[in-house]
Amino acid sequence: MALEISMEGIEARARELGVDLSTVDLDSVTLPAGEDFGILSDDEDLLRIDDPMELEMGFANVVVVDNLPVVPPEKFEKLENVIRKIYSQIGAIKEGGLWMPVNPETKKTYGYCFIEYNTPQEAELAREKTNGYKLDKSHIFAVNMFDDFDKYMKVPDEWMPAEIKPYTPGENLQKWLADEKARDQFVIRAGTFTEVYWNDARQKMPELVFQKQYWTDSFIQWSPLGTYLATVHRQGSQVWGGDDKFERLMRFAHAQVKLIDFSPGEKYLVTYSSHEPSNPRDTHRVVLNIFDVRTGKVMRDFKGSADEFSASGNISVSGVSWPIFRWGGGKDDKYFARLGKNVISVYETETFSLLDKKSLKVENVVDFCWSPTDPIIALFVPELGGGNQPARVSLVQIPGKEELRQKNLFSVSDCKMYWQNSGEYLAVQVDRYTKTKKSTYTGFELFRIKERDIPIEVLELDNKNDKIIAFAWEPKGHRFAVIHGDGPKPDISFYSMKTSNNISRVSKLTTLKGKQANALFWSPGGRFIVFAGLKGFNGQLEFYNVDELETMATGEHFMATDIMWDPTGRYLASAVTSVHEMENGFQIWSFSGKQLYKVSKDHFFQFLWRPRPPSLLTPEKEDEIAKNLRKYSKKYEQEDQDAFNQLSEQERKRRKQLQEEWEGWVAKWKQLHEEERPYRMELRDGEASDDEEEYDTKEVEIEEEASRRCKMQSDAVARSPRQTVRVGGRRPTADPSRGSSEAYGFVGSIAAVAAAAAYLAWAYLPEPWLRFLGVYLLPRQLFVCFAWMSDLSLMAMALCAPVSVWALAMPSLLLEAAAQGMVLYMASNFLLAPAPTCLATISDEFAREPAACGTATGEEKPIEDISDISIDKINNLMFGNASSS
Repeated sequence: MALEISMEGIEARARELGVDLSTVDLDSVTLPAGEDFGILSDDEDLLRIDDPMELEMGFANVVVVDNLPVVPPEKFEKLENVIRKIYSQIGAIKEGGLWMPVNPETKKTYGYCFIEYNTPQEAELAREKTNGYKLDKSHIFAVNMFDDFDKYMKVPDEWMPAEIKPYTPGENLQKWLADEKARDQFVIRAGTFTEVYWNDARQKMPELVFQKQYWTDSFIQWSPLGTYLATVHRQGSQVWGGDDKFERLMRFAHAQVKLIDFSPGEKYLVTYSSHEPSNPRDTHRVVLNIFDVRTGKVMRDFKGSADEFSASGNISVSGVSWPIFRWGGGKDDKYFARLGKNVISVYETETFSLLDKKSLKVENVVDFCWSPTDPIIALFVPELGGGNQPARVSLVQIPGKEELRQKNLFSVSDCKMYWQNSGEYLAVQVDRYTKTKKSTYTGFELFRIKERDIPIEVLELDNKNDKIIAFAWEPKGHRFAVIHGDGPKPDISFYSMKTSNNISRVSKLTTLKGKQANALFWSPGGRFIVFAGLKGFNGQLEFYNVDELETMATGEHFMATDIMWDPTGRYLASAVTSVHEMENGFQIWSFSGKQLYKVSKDHFFQFLWRPRPPSLLTPEKEDEIAKNLRKYSKKYEQEDQDAFNQLSEQERKRRKQLQEEWEGWVAKWKQLHEEERPYRMELRDGEASDDEEEYDTKEVEIEEEASRRCKMQSDAVARSPRQTVRVGGRRPTADPSRGSSEAYGFVGSIAAVAAAAAYLAWAYLPEPWLRFLGVYLLPRQLFVCFAWMSDLSLMAMALCAPVSVWALAMPSLLLEAAAQGMVLYMASNFLLAPAPTCLATISDEFAREPAACGTATGEEKPIEDISDISIDKINNLMFGNASSS
């Protein structure tokens, strides 16, 4: 529906923007031709056909419940309480919103009732939940919306054949695959613009294909085979297609849609929305629609509370995990399933109903996933009964629901399942508790799906206590990579499901130590992989050749948030999205790690490569092309050379233009310099030379009172107007004795500490211990005559004290004397130092003490203290003659 705004709201908004509506001709305001910004107009045929007119009073929130028991007046209240109890669990019934008509003749009910809710959504949910509800054997509810009666009344009595519209050929949706330069497309969303580009790596810049502002309200998404580009709006979703025009192909009406998902074969589109309940204690209400992409028809809808659709997934929205429906059966889109409480509900797309009209019951199942190529479900069930019943992973064949393989697992903490994209292998990552139950360790259960009886191998890391950070299968291959470790630089290990003799047994290829990576990205063609350090690793990238087991290149995209291979595996994109406020944009790299070009975009939200459909060539034909690649590549090598020559010519022209601009700039300033020559000669008292070295230097000493305790000394002053004062710029040479003095100070400090420790040991150790150590000069034998000259009381105490007291008293007196000496030293420094506000205290690394400067001829003198000089003295020094100065 179109957005409705009152005239008062428009006037208030105009006042905020400072717009005078009286000067605006509203009738002249029109949208561009063929543009509606994704908003359906009231006069469009789609709305007139698909959206029936509402009744004048609006009864969208009223349901009619039929097949109720016919009861006399004495049982009327009991029946009403039963109905109210059933329907109040779905939503809040309005006060007086339950009405059962009564036959005035028999005083009995008619067998139906009307229930009014607060919102139409609650009424629709009541119909969904209770239609077919069995009250008893004789009474099965038939529930309809009140508005449906008006729709059924408009059905004509006579059948009329449908109007056949003439066929109009549409745009070739696969045309972009026939690009002469074999380029790939990508779409970006930055600010309010959505743009589609060709990735032109030869020109080292993208080529714009299509651009549109406000194309989507939230996000964009390619279909799995790249045929459609979907946009999301308040009213629903739309799909677009084409090579460079991107015309709208279909609309899917779903109010407040939040998420969308395509089936693998692009036949169906799933849309999702959640609505807040009228009762705050209730969960969100979820609405799911499955559309046919080509016709736009709703094939099946699902409605219910968020609790009913809660399951494991990738994205959590309002308590619901996404995607709710998971597609299986390969590209044929034959089956889809969702996880429920103790069940997995599998639906077939032929009738969009439950397979065999019942769900697959699995007690306590918590996760499942489909094989990418075959109708096989892998499911995980955790331990039950406190460990008495072990956890298990099972493989179930659809549609027969036959269990192909099962593996029991013990002491399981967590479990994750990873399918290889060809469906040949399944890796199950199992986190197990140790015997003490205080920590966990990780291992892998590897299923060989294509082999007889589906054998299973167990793999444990060399250090099984290592934390698993990332796992990834090689596409179209038999290798996988694991990032493991607990430190800031984890290790990366590579394994193969085949040995060198092509024997089906898992083997380790290599382990790379200490890599700054936390994510793995295999090339779609296999062989190459990128180790990426995202988030805390600040975008570190390493391009690795797994065939040769060597690093091809390293790079960095600071603060990178996303890494994406193009569908051919030739190029890699790294992006910094608006998660970070700075450095937004993307970079394109070659598969070998060379940065090709970089594009900066403010408020950068999305980067998506356009997927490609599977190749139509047979494996045998692909092998033949690979063997004769040199013959086929000659054509493209010539094209690459032509493109390189074109780039070289463009670079040559660019450099020549820069050189001409520089030469013009130099000529301009040379001319200006020549025009100012007479003025310079006048300032130099007629001197014609511009050589700054040819000038007379005169030393002038100036003393001026800057403050009560600050004075300024001026040094050499040049008469040239371009160098008024010449100051020393050479830094003082290092004192050769400085290093030795530092060494002496270090040795002295260590010796002082050692002497103090020896003295304390001599003073406090018992005399037998001292004799044992060979020390015969005891503290009681030492008499020290020491008096504190400024304190008579201490002198008297010294004279009267026993000899043994002095061994402990003397260090205390010496420390006190040292402390007072330090205080007096700091006080004298404060008295002798200039004030903090004095300009003489300002200095830098080039300043030197006058004593450090020699008096040899030509040696530069130290920088003078900073102070203010009057303008008349400056003019006199610069332009005055020798006599006046």
